[in-house]
Amino acid sequence: MKIVEQRLLRGPNLYAARPCLLTVIDLEDLYQVSSRDIEGFTARLLTAIPSLMSHRCSPGHFGGFVERLKDGTYMGHIIEHVTLELQCLVGTPSGFGRTRRVRGEPGRFRVVCAFKDEHVVTEAFDLALELVEALAHGRDYDLAEPLAALRRTAERHAVGTSTAAVLKAARRRRIPYFRVTETGNLFQLGWGSRQKRLQATMTGDASNIACRIASDKGLTKALLKEAGVLVPDGTVVTTVEEAQRAARRLRGPATVKPLDANQGKGVTTRCTTPEEVAEAFEGARRHSRNIIVERFIEGQDYRVLVAGNKVAAASLRRPPTVIGDGHRTVRELVNVENQNPARGKGHANIMTQIALDEHAATQLRKQGYTFDSVPSVGVPVTLRSNANLSTGGTAEDVTDLLPEETRDTCVRAARKIGLDVAGIDLVCRDISQPLENQMGAIIEVNAAPGIRMHQYPASGMPRDAGDAIVDAMYGDRDGRIPVIAITGTNGKTTTALMTGHCVRLAGFRTGVTTTEGIYLDGKRIVKGDCSGYWSARTVLTSPDVDFAVLETARGGILKRGLAFDRCDVAVMLNISADHLGMEGVNTVEDLARVKGVVARSAARCVVLNAEDRHCVRMAGRLRENVEVLYFALDPDNPVLLRHLDNGGRAAYLQDGMLVLADGNRHFALLPAAGMPSTLGGHARYNIANGLAAAAALMASGFTSDEIAAGLSTFVSDGRSNPLRTNVFDVQGVTVVVDYAHNPAAYAALGQMARGISAGRVIGVITTPGDRRDVDLQAVGHTCALGFDEIVVYESQNRGRLEGAAAQLMLDGAIASGAQRDLVHVRLNGREALRHGLTLCAPGDVLIFACGSSLNEVVEALRESDPVSAQRIAEQVALQAA
Repeated sequence: MKIVEQRLLRGPNLYAARPCLLTVIDLEDLYQVSSRDIEGFTARLLTAIPSLMSHRCSPGHFGGFVERLKDGTYMGHIIEHVTLELQCLVGTPSGFGRTRRVRGEPGRFRVVCAFKDEHVVTEAFDLALELVEALAHGRDYDLAEPLAALRRTAERHAVGTSTAAVLKAARRRRIPYFRVTETGNLFQLGWGSRQKRLQATMTGDASNIACRIASDKGLTKALLKEAGVLVPDGTVVTTVEEAQRAARRLRGPATVKPLDANQGKGVTTRCTTPEEVAEAFEGARRHSRNIIVERFIEGQDYRVLVAGNKVAAASLRRPPTVIGDGHRTVRELVNVENQNPARGKGHANIMTQIALDEHAATQLRKQGYTFDSVPSVGVPVTLRSNANLSTGGTAEDVTDLLPEETRDTCVRAARKIGLDVAGIDLVCRDISQPLENQMGAIIEVNAAPGIRMHQYPASGMPRDAGDAIVDAMYGDRDGRIPVIAITGTNGKTTTALMTGHCVRLAGFRTGVTTTEGIYLDGKRIVKGDCSGYWSARTVLTSPDVDFAVLETARGGILKRGLAFDRCDVAVMLNISADHLGMEGVNTVEDLARVKGVVARSAARCVVLNAEDRHCVRMAGRLRENVEVLYFALDPDNPVLLRHLDNGGRAAYLQDGMLVLADGNRHFALLPAAGMPSTLGGHARYNIANGLAAAAALMASGFTSDEIAAGLSTFVSDGRSNPLRTNVFDVQGVTVVVDYAHNPAAYAALGQMARGISAGRVIGVITTPGDRRDVDLQAVGHTCALGFDEIVVYESQNRGRLEGAAAQLMLDGAIASGAQRDLVHVRLNGREALRHGLTLCAPGDVLIFACGSSLNEVVEALRESDPVSAQRIAEQVALQAA
């Protein structure tokens, strides 16, 4: 078996609304070999992965997949289930999968597996393939080491426990987020201008100065003291002699700690002799050049989480401790405790394993023990002088015990440092009493506090600290900017730019993605086909975007899925034959299913073409409570009329006017001829695009005046809409340059050209060579019927031999009944344009289907008509400026 193709669908896609790995595999010699055909296969597979027993599969009950194995199921399906289970075994559970044959390619299957981590799923799939192939061929396979490697991959890319709690809360609130880097804990929450950043539990609202203050314990104490907050007396030292003198001045036990370390590193408490101070100083010096010696505060260690302007949680922290049993050594007791499933290395689990290091040895010596001592039954043995969870401590929730005075003090401390989220460390005998009544004090302020202790306390009520942080960041908002997603076969780019123009004119900073590039606030920042996942993500991650309009093409959906979990408004322009026979999309119905991914992502409204049966069918496949708005050029369209009779909203053309229907009220928006992009109302496809844009804008809350102002000022030229009905004059011949490349687009252009022509209509046509033979022939057939004379040329042969694509278009033209002398072939686009112009007289219209750039027109005319070439070049340069 081998992998033929593999891609990560990172957002909603053709198969699921969640991220999935799509793999095309070739079963080779195992094609049509089922699990029942291989003696002992099922038993060996279940021995290797016993947990497959729990898979329900299509029977829908426990053990359903095992029933399928015993009855006989094929290898692609088995690989799917093994991939899903391997992810579960390493802590990234995923349950959705699907396996289907690749039509027309015997032995090949599309295997779809949902995932939580893309690094884990790709490695899991490779492992599943190896395992199943080995077992199917009767070979032994030791899964232990590959599974351990997969677990290491999962751990390497895992999100920290505290960050995961914040992200979980964001998901519940439907706040979108992106992981900024593959392995780091830096995330963007929200979209566009409403985005915020999160690293661990530190938000982007925390200033660099505030974080630096919090990391400097001396400066923190000075500011807190200035704010009237109780802090322990102390001083900063750099030598052991200074530390010992500072400790003597305190006239009591001292705490020695690094000035700028974290997680309790290098902290020693209750130092009473010069020797203990010296030893503590050396331990702290490993973490900082500057050391704090301060008064030891008698009492217990508490952590208070402040999020926003309120206390979110409070915990009593206890140092890592084991209880003697009279038989086992301290080392053995710690090893037993570290086997607790709740404990792990670092921050991966809700508690951290206890380390038997030098700090632990020092603490044991103070109690009269070594690692090999055997404590008496019931005697507690402490392994750390601090109670940080990162060093193995445990926590008990005490949130409800905090008096109002202590809450106010903690909030005041966080605000004084300048932090929106802070962990306030305080020590006192009784947290239920005000600090000043018991000589308690705040000893530290943390800028990126861990919240495991609050989310998963060892005892007491769990507190959703992650939600408290999200609430401090967003309140009742969801962090989203409005998103209109536009798809269809033809007109996507024009409609997206037209819509974006209207939105920008209404005062919003826009981000627009199209086949021609990415536009931020009207300026193109990236040139090229930008109608897929990464381009949409560029807009959604830009802090300068208030409103996103995203052209969403078939290719992007199939290759990566959507970049957004949902949009506000989805626009479905039309569905016609294009790109068929590619990537499993063989029929117009298949294409409609792909485009339907966008419609199903809409949360508020879907705009549908009432005159396209494929679009109309989508109305019954939307999310619950999503509104449908129709648009139509024909005011008597039965789908439109039924919708209007039921009080639905719509946009339609009547007597040359664009009309909006908002429930029972119908009002004229503007004359179609008043839209520059319609060429006096003759470009009906741009009237349709305008209606779709108007409907989407109405659904988004824009007024009729705002919509009309935008549509009446949008010009489809080389600057605002390159290669979409760009009009030039060449010695009295009207040359229309357009991106047309399928029969429906050519038919629409032909109709427009007839309306503006005072003479004949000539077509200089092409289409990419990766289309099917029948599609190339259909282009020739359509153009021969729509134009008086055509010139066929080739561009983007994409694997075809030179002349093959042109011949197929020529065959289609002749099959339509066109006279042979009215169909010309020129393989080069510039030569084809020049020849087409020789066929024209003043007053004629020439349609030039150009798939590259407007410079191709300039270069085609540079020798034969330098005056026109220079004029067009200046016009293009002016438009692009």
